[in-house]
Amino acid sequence: MRRSRLGRSAVEITELSFGAAAIANLFTEVTPAQAAATVDAAWDEGVRSFDTAPHYGLGLSERRLGEALRGRPRDAFTVSTKAGRLLEPLPPGAAGADALSEGFAVAPTHRRRWDFSADGVRRSIEDSLQRLGLDRVDTVYLHDPDDHEEAAFREAYPALEKLRAEGVVRAIGAGMNQTAMLTRFLRDTDVDAVLCAGRFTLLDSSALTELLPEAAARGRAVVVGGVFNSGLLADPRPGATYDYAAAPAHLLDRALRMEAVARRHGVPLRAAALHHPLGHPAVAGVLLGARSPEEVRDAAALLRTPVPDALWEELRAEGLLGAPDGEAA
Repeated sequence: MRRSRLGRSAVEITELSFGAAAIANLFTEVTPAQAAATVDAAWDEGVRSFDTAPHYGLGLSERRLGEALRGRPRDAFTVSTKAGRLLEPLPPGAAGADALSEGFAVAPTHRRRWDFSADGVRRSIEDSLQRLGLDRVDTVYLHDPDDHEEAAFREAYPALEKLRAEGVVRAIGAGMNQTAMLTRFLRDTDVDAVLCAGRFTLLDSSALTELLPEAAARGRAVVVGGVFNSGLLADPRPGATYDYAAAPAHLLDRALRMEAVARRHGVPLRAAALHHPLGHPAVAGVLLGARSPEEVRDAAALLRTPVPDALWEELRAEGLLGAPDGEAA
């Protein structure tokens, strides 16, 4: 599987990275055995880059990922985690949030507390290392600092930069579902990479406006998540979701038209959606979550599926490729 370097760092990732949110009981329970088998399947398919976060399942994602990777040569894979939410134990008998209040079917044994202070970043990484059972993580992203911009730039980012200089982490960045603040990270800091979810897809190309040109000009890397926009591009049909809400009628119509084009070229729409971001020179790889070995194998098969140039040409000719406002380009 093709590998790319994250900016000027020494960290290399495979073009397909494994997102470990789903194995932490995202929406529904995943058994420990299934979680381990899913990571094993990713390894068997050549995936060597794994992404997690304390937020996912109140630490369950990190624990399960660490267990599944234990015993494998540490230099053979890279792990990214995130900072910005600290997990604080709830006292016995205390009323916690509903188990699905943050999307994960886990017992509310802890509460998440936003913390983008320098001390919070260091503590977050220390806690993550303990849950992962690793001596280091390769990349740390500031996680969803949308409502904490001042603290993220004034305190959290300098802390990450210092940790990188100390060799505690090898690459640093930020991960978000928007492009404006990620573009500011590229312009105003020395991040190695940014993780952008849902904003460089067949239905939303807003990352092309500033984020991707900025990354390319500065020699930084972009990792793209959310290539299916939470479901619509995986299976366009009435009731499908777009960014975790019911898909608007005009986007459903557009996705169905895209699917018809892809079908004419003998390619699943899911394959086109997965390949689309990889065509940009600033994109180092695509991050895809999976909750079963079957989903992993399907993703790997999609990555191996050739997508002819004629498909992209027809999508452009039909005015179907993504635009920032979700309307046809």
